[in-house]
Amino acid sequence: MGSLRDRYERDGFVSPVRLISEAEAGRHRLALENAEAEVGPLHYQYKMHTVLTSPLELATHSTMLDTVEELLGPDILLYNVTYIIKESGSAAHVAWHQDLTYWGLNSDLQVSAWLALSPATSESGAMMMFPGTHKSGRVEHTSGTDGSNVLHNDQYVAGVNDAEAVLCSLSPGEASFHHGWTLHTSQPNVSNDRRIGVNIQYLHPSVRQTLHDLDTALLVRGTDTYGNFGTDIPATSNLEPQAMARRAEQDALIKGTYVRSME
Repeated sequence: MGSLRDRYERDGFVSPVRLISEAEAGRHRLALENAEAEVGPLHYQYKMHTVLTSPLELATHSTMLDTVEELLGPDILLYNVTYIIKESGSAAHVAWHQDLTYWGLNSDLQVSAWLALSPATSESGAMMMFPGTHKSGRVEHTSGTDGSNVLHNDQYVAGVNDAEAVLCSLSPGEASFHHGWTLHTSQPNVSNDRRIGVNIQYLHPSVRQTLHDLDTALLVRGTDTYGNFGTDIPATSNLEPQAMARRAEQDALIKGTYVRSME
């Protein structure tokens, strides 16, 4: 099998990795759904660790950071935390793409964690990874008119052979970790439950934003001698109004960055 890092460097991803128990995952799912009951859907809302303590707890969990350190090194910035949710019976899917095509970053010293809070299966639309594609760097993306592709610019990579993909099924509390150039996709959720994941982005502190100087992050392990990012304010309570207003501004900035990066 090789070490976690060896597999990550070979394939561009590792999966599954048990991070928390199913019972803990259930507690974090309840925290999300309680927040949704107050403020509405939270799918693809960015910087959730600045307004809710549950995603902050997950993103800074010692087992999570130990795994990221093995893949990225001892100095770790928490860049973003986002819930990615597919409702049961929805046509929503994610087309083949590479994350780093639209982030505006100058480096691929980055790791994406995807932690399941409900079962991620072939029926519910688990992610599929294309092994080794991180070694080729950026490939051409096309903007589409699909409508059910949840990516912000409806972008996709054409001509990918699904037969060569690896399905990353996850039980609640398990996670996958992938490189920003690894091609990945996921299909619609035809199960009878919501497919709920927490997507967490980590960077090495040397990474910087190339499109503006307004990006923020949070040092969660080691040291940052670069100072390339402003500092996020971590949540100390849930849905505090000032924190919600800051998060909305950051969310708009990130989504604007994605649009600019595809121009």
